[in-house]
Amino acid sequence: MSDLTTRFNDAVAASKTLSERPDNMTLLKMYSLYKQGSQGDASGERPGMTDFVARAKWDAWQTQSGKSREQAMEEYVALYDSLKD
Repeated sequence: MSDLTTRFNDAVAASKTLSERPDNMTLLKMYSLYKQGSQGDASGERPGMTDFVARAKWDAWQTQSGKSREQAMEEYVALYDSLKD
């Protein structure tokens, strides 16, 4: 496992224990970077209009399309670092 992958996985695990919950826009950014870093470009159908949460998450992930997994991991780690105490 690469050093970047280790730092990414550590940041993902540690993000669940942040002392203060980030705002919804930051959470969506973290989610989108996590998905891009772990799975690559968004796949599957866009959730329907009535599933607001799933649709917002999918849309956020879609904004990361084309970004390399490594770049998404770096950005996730940097975002986490900016949020931790």
